[in-house]
Amino acid sequence: MSDQSQAISELSFEAALKRLEEIVRRLESGDASLDESIELYGEGDRLRQQCEARLQAAQARIEKIQVGRDGQPTGTAPFDPA
Repeated sequence: MSDQSQAISELSFEAALKRLEEIVRRLESGDASLDESIELYGEGDRLRQQCEARLQAAQARIEKIQVGRDGQPTGTAPFDPA
């Protein structure tokens, strides 16, 4: 694992998202050279993957409470966003 990939994996979700937003602003500004743009795009893609993985992990931990016919909780089930 490269130093940059390791650093990205250690970022909190919020920090990774903030850095990704900075990269998008920089790329959209048009001020970056071609080489810098390519590097920023690669870093942004790794950040996007990290954010997506963290969201999927968080979603897997969320459970919904099941309620019986009497309105009382009967247990939990995995959260299904669909």
